[in-house]
Amino acid sequence: MRVLVIEDDPQLSGYLAKAFGEMGASVDLADNGRDGLFLAAGNAYDVMVIDRMLPELEGLAIIRTLRASGNPTPVLILSALGEVDHRVEGLRAGGDDYLVKPFAFSELHARIEALMRRSAPGDAPVTSLSVADLELDLLKRQVHRGGQPIALQPREFKLLEYLMRHAGQVVTRTMLLENVWDYHFDPQTNVIDVHISRLRAKIDKDFDQPLLQTVRGAGYMLRAD
Repeated sequence: MRVLVIEDDPQLSGYLAKAFGEMGASVDLADNGRDGLFLAAGNAYDVMVIDRMLPELEGLAIIRTLRASGNPTPVLILSALGEVDHRVEGLRAGGDDYLVKPFAFSELHARIEALMRRSAPGDAPVTSLSVADLELDLLKRQVHRGGQPIALQPREFKLLEYLMRHAGQVVTRTMLLENVWDYHFDPQTNVIDVHISRLRAKIDKDFDQPLLQTVRGAGYMLRAD
């Protein structure tokens, strides 16, 4: 399961990221509305958890924009605003559920499970990805190629997941920095090159058909020729 959390309280967002991570979910974080909308519009998520009161762009504006563009991803609204009128406003803006702070993670988790069950069969959450004989299981956090298990570090797993979600497409360094490392600036390091090299050694070295390709001057692509 891939989750987007848009929350400006660093303590709360860190707690949610840790709790979701322990469930085996992949979590992206944004601490303001502008960055949150950028991530929500440019990536595929199974569910989004969005705070109402955010800097730069408030939560309901994010949801209205997503719904207007046809994005159907389930949204759970988090807010300290708990009056009936506030909850009604959130649901009418396009939210699928509304949870008032403070809350227990067990309740948030149960509500997300309910949202996933209500999703139409055609919109069922993606639990596995594959390119040729390379398979990634998002629930078990396992990777196999040709039936052989491949051990990846957490960052390598996230990098491979992103590349597989964009298989057949050129993925730029900026895209990787923002979506895998959550950098919104160029750190002027070779961190991407190092991780790409390590990932390529694990998924391609012992196999006849290379999948991870460098597109000169553009970025990288995962594809089976």
